[in-house]
Amino acid sequence: MTSAAFKISAARPSSPEAAALIRRHLAQMAAQSPEESCHAMDTSGLEGPEVQFFLLHRDGQALAMGALRDLGDGSRELKSMHTLSEARGSGAGRAMLTFLLDLAHREQATALYLETGSTEDFLPSRRLYESFGFVPCPPFADYAEDPWSVFMHLDLRAAA
Repeated sequence: MTSAAFKISAARPSSPEAAALIRRHLAQMAAQSPEESCHAMDTSGLEGPEVQFFLLHRDGQALAMGALRDLGDGSRELKSMHTLSEARGSGAGRAMLTFLLDLAHREQATALYLETGSTEDFLPSRRLYESFGFVPCPPFADYAEDPWSVFMHLDLRAAA
């Protein structure tokens, strides 16, 4: 997919450019949340068979990443949504989210879920998700109530 000079394609999380982005993401999440409330997946977790992982490039540079994890019941979880700080505001995150939503629709997923942070640091992310129709929901899958987390849901059957 290409949008506003962005190119999004499937990638191996263990590739050097993906691994570098994942390390930055994990470092940022560790700085913003206590360890027990940090739910970001590392490279090995993103290599799992239930995960589809993508990189967004502009001018040959990886600027953002995102993944869909199959929850096994027709629904998917958004994972590892991250845009490099120097690329924020460029539309890269919005392009990645649009790409992942389109993919979920094409694969006939019934719903999308996500977990993000509850602090002010995560407000731009929560606003982005809300602009696509995500609404707060209780914890899902293996998650538990956590004051550091916000859980969100998008019913893809209603959004179709």
